Amino acid sequence: MAKRVFVTALLGGAALVLAGCNASKSGGAGSLDEAEKASETLLKTGGNGDDWAGIGYSYDEQRFSPLKDIDDRNVGQLGIAWFADLDDARGQEATPVVVDGVMYVSHAWSKVDAWDAATGKKLWSFDPKVPGERAVNACCDVVNRGVAVWGDKLFVGTIDGRLIALDRKTGQELWSTQTFDTAKPYTITGAPRVVKDMVLIGNGGAEFGVRGYVTAYDADTGKERWRFYTAPNAEKKKDGAASDDIFASKGNATWSDKGEWKVSGGGGTVWDAIVYDKDLDQIYLGVGNGNPWNHGLRSNGEGDNWFLSSVVALDADTGAYKWHYQETPAESWDYTATQPIILAEQPVNGTPTKVLYHAPKNGFFFTIDRATGKLIDAKPFVDGINWATGYDLATGRPIENPDARFYRTGKPFIAIPGALGAHNWHPMSYNPATGLVYIPAQQIPQGYLEDMDELDKRKVLGFNVGTSLQAGMLPDDTAAFRAAVAATTGRLVAFDPRSGKVAWGVDYPAAWNGGTMTTAGNLVFQGTSTGRFRAYAADTGKQLLDLDMQSGIVSAPSTFRVNGVQYVAFQTSKGGAFPLVAGIAGGVTRKVPNIPRLVVLKIGGTVQLPAPPATTALEWNPPAPIGTPQQVAAGKAHFGRYCQVCHGDSAIGNGFTPDLRVSGTLANADAWKSVILDGALKDRGMVSFARVLTPTDAEAIRAYVIERSNWTKAHLPEASAPMGR
Repeated sequence: MAKRVFVTALLGGAALVLAGCNASKSGGAGSLDEAEKASETLLKTGGNGDDWAGIGYSYDEQRFSPLKDIDDRNVGQLGIAWFADLDDARGQEATPVVVDGVMYVSHAWSKVDAWDAATGKKLWSFDPKVPGERAVNACCDVVNRGVAVWGDKLFVGTIDGRLIALDRKTGQELWSTQTFDTAKPYTITGAPRVVKDMVLIGNGGAEFGVRGYVTAYDADTGKERWRFYTAPNAEKKKDGAASDDIFASKGNATWSDKGEWKVSGGGGTVWDAIVYDKDLDQIYLGVGNGNPWNHGLRSNGEGDNWFLSSVVALDADTGAYKWHYQETPAESWDYTATQPIILAEQPVNGTPTKVLYHAPKNGFFFTIDRATGKLIDAKPFVDGINWATGYDLATGRPIENPDARFYRTGKPFIAIPGALGAHNWHPMSYNPATGLVYIPAQQIPQGYLEDMDELDKRKVLGFNVGTSLQAGMLPDDTAAFRAAVAATTGRLVAFDPRSGKVAWGVDYPAAWNGGTMTTAGNLVFQGTSTGRFRAYAADTGKQLLDLDMQSGIVSAPSTFRVNGVQYVAFQTSKGGAFPLVAGIAGGVTRKVPNIPRLVVLKIGGTVQLPAPPATTALEWNPPAPIGTPQQVAAGKAHFGRYCQVCHGDSAIGNGFTPDLRVSGTLANADAWKSVILDGALKDRGMVSFARVLTPTDAEAIRAYVIERSNWTKAHLPEASAPMGR
């Protein structure tokens, strides 16, 4: 994230000498070299818009560009300047980072490429060669949300837990640090952040059962500076970490001495939001869900469980605790607070106040005082929320619907929002000129049930969430399937934090639409899950641009300028949690192609995308049913427990991972077994499940999928398999 001045041979050479000597700094901005000082200045100020130096643009992570060469009068003239096809048809979630006319983009499997940002000339590629079998620990696809540039280095986290420093000019590896125990089901999908001369990274894995933490590493050497745990030590002992004092004094008391957290680690992973406040010199962590989700099992139904579903403020130099605000105390619905955090200022009772804006999964938009952690306001940004009616601003606590605590009532609860959230990881943006925050919102209900059997209990593979996943699958009722499609929608929400109301919105027919970016040209940009790339007037929401990108879009765009020309860049693909698990609820997106691609636009761009790849209708000719009704029922239970999170409710695929109803192995018991139990496709992410399934279980799953293929063909012709390539 440095200014153009640091590409001179002198400074570049000096940085390489320092890297080659593996020089260690004592910490603090005073010890930075000139290239790193330039990066810090650019991240603090954002610069003039020529660069997009961090995934959120600057330390404030507003995703607002001061550029206005492209504005609400000429944005309709945007066309393609260049594009590049990417390697893997998996989720592409990273925001392109551009410094000194070079674009850096991470993509699936933690790979990184660099291009000339104006011409599209490939400069280098880096593949960390993540083992394919690590994918089983990635709850929500083998994605990566971006890189961090600092001086002459570039940093990326990998699915298998490495934090890697690269020479940003050549792509050569400078150092690599393993950030977690690879024997445990951790992953890294989020982007690192660089603060002063430290690289900060968290991890994921809370669905399976891990203990969350964030670590700061020396940017030159990769050595650990400090670590902050976001869930307690199982014995409530000290770890020699920055979090020791706050857990010993207050945090441990919020976790019961009974409960599964002692085995699972408690969760609380920081898999996305890590934000540096340059004004107050503190770091904010967005902390995730508990493990298991079910608070009754996790902590015996007792205590708020610090720091789950919280925004936590830390001292930047030491990692010491400063304050936290828990958005969902005693979290039980996978209501993470890991969603993007934006730093801003607004009047509060007539006084200019430094605030942070947050729109997490639980459906409420939070305005929080950055200095104290005090809740200023919490208002819904979507309709239909039923787990709580609002927040008590005096106590900062939600006013809960008692029925939402399903583990207390013993009754099922259909929550709005569900575990995928009213807003997931997809970046939101803030425009200081309009005062509005642009949120990629969605409506995806979910049922929670504690009526579990032996199969639902903790296992060494698969989600361990403390609710019955198989019992939540759709019944054999065509009306229920079609209602699921109708109930699952998306919306672009322009939210006014000052009034606590939605200023305007745009409805989408499906969920899982891309992140947003806004500019001084009175524009908001967003891609959609149906394959459109659009621009709206930031003040009114009027649609000004609508381009067909041939593929779904989940990532957020960035904008930059090279040689006086402004560009807009983004990635296309389908991917992430929703298309993995949605089944028929994917709706119209099920038929949208999945094309991994980087696209760059400019005014007057004339490049045309090639014709969409040739597709063939996958033959839907189910084998004759096999097995007894009891075997099919057993197969359904196992499918719900282990398979649906990657292959969709009722085995209905979304054109992302294989639709098992048309699998070539379905008619052959030996071929099916070779995949399910023998790990024939482990290098592609499909590991052996022999640790949790017997040959009898695998055959029961085959019987169930055959039954699903026959039933859906007979009753739901709209659920035909997506087109193959």
